[in-house]
Parts: sequence; structure tokens; C-alpha cells
Amino acid sequence: MTAHTPSVPEKPALDGLDIKWSEQWAQDGTYAFDRTRPRSEVYSIDTPPPTVSGSLHVGHVFSYTHTDCIARYQRMRGKEVFYPMGWDDNGVPTERRVQYHFNVRCDPSVPYDEALAPDPKAKHPTPVGRRQFTELCDRLVVEDEKAFEDLWRRLGLSVDWRQTYSTVDEHCRRVSQLAFVDLARKGHLYSSDAPSLWDVDFRMGVSQADVEDREQQGNEYRLDFGLDGGGTIQIMTTRPELLAACVGVVVHPDDERFRDVVGRDALTPGFAARVPVRAHAGADPDKGTGAVMVCTYGDVTDVGWRDDLGLQTRVVLGRDGRMVPVTWGEPGWGSDDPAAASNAGDASVTSSMSCLACSYSLPKRCA
Repeated sequence: MTAHTPSVPEKPALDGLDIKWSEQWAQDGTYAFDRTRPRSEVYSIDTPPPTVSGSLHVGHVFSYTHTDCIARYQRMRGKEVFYPMGWDDNGVPTERRVQYHFNVRCDPSVPYDEALAPDPKAKHPTPVGRRQFTELCDRLVVEDEKAFEDLWRRLGLSVDWRQTYSTVDEHCRRVSQLAFVDLARKGHLYSSDAPSLWDVDFRMGVSQADVEDREQQGNEYRLDFGLDGGGTIQIMTTRPELLAACVGVVVHPDDERFRDVVGRDALTPGFAARVPVRAHAGADPDKGTGAVMVCTYGDVTDVGWRDDLGLQTRVVLGRDGRMVPVTWGEPGWGSDDPAAASNAGDASVTSSMSCLACSYSLPKRCA
């Protein structure tokens, strides 16, 4: 019998080792979860499933390496580790990726088209029905999941790859629906009138994580609001186009300049809509004139002030991002001069947004 002498390659390389051992571990069931073990011997890892519509980066690798270290340590202690891998295919990120990838937007009124062939380079996205949009989602997420799984396998994560799930699969949808019904029966669900982040191109809601803040050059406008009983109060704003949506004026409670006007009504210029002047600690006496109009909605601050002060809601922007027509004098749109308010509203829709305040026949204080 001849002894085998191992040979050392002239230039050792790691190429192919990840694939070799990944296949070997799968064949041997090295990380397979044994369901027969008692619960006391099981160490279960519930990792938030990665959003597969996102781009892979070093943060993914770093995060899941931490988890894998814990899984391996618990196995060394004799625990039976339950370590599945899931894919978050649900929600806005996936819809957004599908819309951009195929250049489509979901429109439930559009019938199913067997010959659908959207043009990725078209100027405007192709409207598709709900069923067809769902099919496009299912098609794309499979490709994205494969890219993620390939990376995790190359990393050598000690995952039981038989235990995978997707947040849009039948099982997860069923569990989510049952949980929703359970919360409803327990009285934990409610309906409320609240703003949301909205994409005017794809006509869909977006999450804060999908929003990128960018500073833009703008202008400040000084507007004189009349006061019930005489006098004026001046506010400064960068959003004069939302004047029709003004529902209040806010000042700081310790600002002596406005002590005599808190509790009175102000009249919006051009629209003559009565809005209350209220005190709120969130107002900054050193910013602008110290008085600020509350519109529904210019930003998240307006949302907080509306809720804290019990102000009404006036919507002037449609889902397409354009100004909507308003009938002044109707409930919710009170005005001391409805005819003049309607004329001002018509001017606001047709005029340039660069100096909308001037179209309202306001004092010439535009900066």
C-alpha cells in the first residue's frame, strides 16, 4: 500500500471554496433543523427578513454575520438552532421597484392584457390592472430573492435553507390576515383622517424610508392677515400656494408681541377665511415674524399643530399634485367674501408658483 502524499498548490486560492462547502453542508444536512428536539433544547432566531427590492451592500453582510455568530455559538453549546431565512417582498419598496423596473403603474380599472409589453423607456409608465401588476411583482421578487440567497450561501451563513419564507407567500398572507382580524375583534383598530406621503407620478403612498430630503433654493413671503376687530398680523412663509389650506395662525405663548391677538380670529388675505390665532410652544419667536400659518399640510409640523390645537383640515392638493378647485362658502370652506375667495382661488391655480402671493392681491412684501 502506497501512502498518499498531499500536494500543496503553487498558488493557493479561495476560488470555489464557498460553493464547494455550501453544497457539502446542504448534502450533509449540517444546519438542518431537527423538529423532534424538545422546545427546551431549541434556540430560535427570528431575524427581520431583508427587503429584497433593495440593493445589496456591506451593511447586509455585517448585520447577518453578527446573527450567524450567535447561531454557531448556540450550536456549540448543544442547542438545536432554528434559523430560517425570509424575504420581505411586501409593501411599497417592492411596488416601487416593480414600477421602475417595468415602467408601469397599477390601475385597478385597467383590464388584463395578455399581450402586455411595457416600454421601459417610455416617458410615462404604462397603466396595468391589479392582477397583472401582482404577477409582475411575483416575477421580479423571485429574481431578487435568488440574488440574496446566492450571497448568503457564499458567505457561509449557517441557515437551514429548507426553512425559507416570503412575506407575500400564501402562508404569511394568511397569518397576517388572521392577526388583523384578531386585532379588529379586540378593538385595537381605528380609522382616522391623517396625511400620508404620496408619490404623484405612480399615485401611491410611500414610506419615510423612500423619501430623500434635498435642500432647494426658495423665497420667503410676508403676508398680512387681517384681524377680527381691526389690525393685522404678519406671517412669513415659503409656501404661499398653500394659503387656501390655512386653518390657523400659531405664535409662541411667551411672545409679548402677540399677547393681545391670541384667541382672536385672523382673516386670510385674498380668501377672507376666518382662522384662529393660537399659542403653541412649538412656534419659534426668532424665526420669520414669529407668527406662522398652519396649513394642511405643508410639513409634519402642521400635522402636529393641527392635532394639538384641534384645527380642521382643508385639502387643496389632489393626488396628481395639482391644486384642486374649491367652492368657497360651502361647509368647511367658510369665507367672509366667498366671491372674492373664488376669484383668488382661480388665480392661484392658473398663476405661477414662483410668486403666488402677488396673485392674491397681497401687500407688496414679497422677498
